[in-house]
Amino acid sequence: MDIGNKLQRARTKANLTQEQVAEALCVSRQTISNWENEKTYPDIRSVVTLSDLYNVSLDYLLKDKEEESVTNYLDYLEESTNTVKSKNRLSEVILIATYLAIWAFALIAFWFFTDGSDAMGYSLVFLWVVLPVSTFVISLLIGKNNYCGKWKWLMPIAFGIMHMLAEYSTFSVANMISFDKINIPDFEMILGGAIISIIGMCIGYYIHCKKGKHK
Repeated sequence: MDIGNKLQRARTKANLTQEQVAEALCVSRQTISNWENEKTYPDIRSVVTLSDLYNVSLDYLLKDKEEESVTNYLDYLEESTNTVKSKNRLSEVILIATYLAIWAFALIAFWFFTDGSDAMGYSLVFLWVVLPVSTFVISLLIGKNNYCGKWKWLMPIAFGIMHMLAEYSTFSVANMISFDKINIPDFEMILGGAIISIIGMCIGYYIHCKKGKHK
């Protein structure tokens, strides 16, 4: 018995139509048909969902006397999983790079395009709007897509430190240059940036969990 027949038999036994399964997995009916005809294969997430939906074990769907067929399918699953991981890593890098680019632009804008009369406006635009909003949005996306795994919950600390460094690298350094003194970083700003990140992360992760339950 091949994998496609197993999927079809399990669906029939569960009294489900291809349309119903397609709706549960948020794919097209043709996709379900292709899986059952072995024109294409479901990815690992879909296999787990099908196992739950059909109330059968993963062993039933994956193990077979036809070792070559199963081996080919397992190779496919490994390849598709590695592809997803690679895409996730790329997305993670892009998100972090985007934040760092915004952060760097904030510093460049202060030192090259701002004078003393613009200080208050700069503070409002960059330290109270641009950087906090960027922190919130990127944290939300990290949580929503479950990037970085369990390590994502350490990201708020990093965002908090970057928020503090933004202020220290601009106003504090300018003050030190003007008055020839040494200022200590305002560590309270770490808490502010971290809180903004945690809020975004929690909202994003809540969306991620809700989306997972509806698949």
